[in-house]
Amino acid sequence: MAGVADEPLLSVRDLAIEFDTLDGPVRAVDGVSFDLRCGETVGLVGESGCGKTVTGLSLLRLVPEPPGRYAGGSIRFGGRELLALPEAELRALRGRDVAMVFQEPMTALNPVFTIGSQLTEVLRRHRGLGRREARVQALALLERVHIPEAARRLDEYPHQLSGGQRQRVMIAMALSCGPRLLVADEPTTALDVTTQAEVLAEIRRLQGELGMAMILVTHDLGVVAETCARAIVMYCGVIVETNATAALFAQPRHPYTLGLLQSVPRVRETRLAELPVIPGRVPDLRSLPPGCRFADRCPRVSERCRAEEPALTPIAGGGQVACHHPQP
Repeated sequence: MAGVADEPLLSVRDLAIEFDTLDGPVRAVDGVSFDLRCGETVGLVGESGCGKTVTGLSLLRLVPEPPGRYAGGSIRFGGRELLALPEAELRALRGRDVAMVFQEPMTALNPVFTIGSQLTEVLRRHRGLGRREARVQALALLERVHIPEAARRLDEYPHQLSGGQRQRVMIAMALSCGPRLLVADEPTTALDVTTQAEVLAEIRRLQGELGMAMILVTHDLGVVAETCARAIVMYCGVIVETNATAALFAQPRHPYTLGLLQSVPRVRETRLAELPVIPGRVPDLRSLPPGCRFADRCPRVSERCRAEEPALTPIAGGGQVACHHPQP
């Protein structure tokens, strides 16, 4: 029997999240299951609206209730069931054990408080530091993420910093208590290419120093290839494929994964017309068709695909795919 040491840090099973709408409940995440081990980096990828951000928020119980609702499943972190934790215990866990870097730092940071006051609040709340010691630690954190003139930045407001600097502040705040798990939601989306590379390098360096696990939520496959050991591909609220990143890129098995990889621009492709696209549209979550959710866009579709939804099943090499006719 496997011992406690063999248990994953995070274990998600059959997670289902619904949102109330004028047309009735809509299931944005439907039966998602995956594990994450200590120190591991996993990429959660897919098109906008596929459910990846909602999945990331759910790991900290940050899905707003209402209109959101946890409709089923389990989220176990360090052996504790997060969906059953009282709110007081959740507040203690957020930031200390599980932290998040949000997609847009300008909305995540409070515009009416200085950078220093927001950093010291986290340190005083979760680490019990005094005001003076918390400010010293806040300065050290800004220097650690390579923000220039860190002492001056402590007394500035978010609007006085560039986008890259604000994102570094968010990283510093997320890592201030040495969390065991970091959830990073599109941490480089609004940044230029050079700043993207710097921020990603900073996250990887700090992750190596702290030994924490990380879930990277992104639509950028290049970021996944550079950063993640394993990738989870989501489509329309479900996982369609998961594998080690190198194996998934070398031999994608689900037609949707193949379409995503083929649509990535190559250096020699200078005209938009040369880029392959996935035909059709993502189905409306309010009226999903029977069978496979990708059927209307799939070049390998059959009658079985339109009648029976495929289960996520193991494939040779250690991955999983939800497809009746996976790529050979």
